[in-house]
Parts: sequence; structure tokens; C-alpha cells
Amino acid sequence: MIFPSGDAQVFNGEDAQLNVQNGIPRFYIMQLHNKGQRFHKITRHERCTQCLGSLEGKDWLMVVCPPYNDIDNPVLEELATFPIPGNCFIKLEVVTWHAGPYCNHEFVDFYNLELSDTNVLDYFTHDFITSHQLVFEML
Repeated sequence: MIFPSGDAQVFNGEDAQLNVQNGIPRFYIMQLHNKGQRFHKITRHERCTQCLGSLEGKDWLMVVCPPYNDIDNPVLEELATFPIPGNCFIKLEVVTWHAGPYCNHEFVDFYNLELSDTNVLDYFTHDFITSHQLVFEML
């Protein structure tokens, strides 16, 4: 939020509630090349929230499954795909299953806020080819 000079900034329940206390936060830019719209793996992080957004204003897609699902097996019927406008960012709650970001652009730069070791120590992936012999395509 941007506040006029002299106005106090108040943090409240409408602001994104981030969980980055379990390590060193890392804010970085990742460039993804023509990710397409097919996936068979979905991931979750148990130690932090994650925020993602497109830098160039390009639309993209994200697949999510609620965080209350079994630790190893997301509930297939609860997978949901969301188109994300290029001028928005998203926050994934702790342990939310997610696949993406996906897009058909040649490349997109995304900003990503997570912990510095998220992709090493806090990266749990489910493979639908192994469990259900499935590959999904978003339309």
C-alpha cells in the first residue's frame, strides 16, 4: 500500500500474512522459459509461505490443492487451476500443494519470496505419473 506523506501505515488482517520465520527469507527473480500448460508433479513447502508474481505483466497459470490434504497424496478431486493476471501476485499458504507457474510465453521473469533453503530442505513433491499414471493439461 502507498500512503500519503504523514499518514500512518497500519498492518491489518487484509494484508498478506507471511510465514518466513523458519529460516532466512529469499526474494529473487526466476526466469522460466515456455513452461507450457502440462504437468504431472505437484509440490508443497512445510516451513514457509511463498509469494509469486510476474514482472512483465504477462498472465500465467497456477494449480493448487488445499493444504489440509494428506502429507504424501494430494486429493485429486480438489486440484484447481487459476489464471493469474500479470498485474497480480499470489501468496501460497504453508503446505499448499502447487504446480506452476505455467505459461505459453517464450519466457517470463517471476519474483519469488520463500526461504533461502526452500528448494533444498523444504521441497516435497508428488508425481501423478507414479501414483495415477496421469499427466494434466490446463486449457
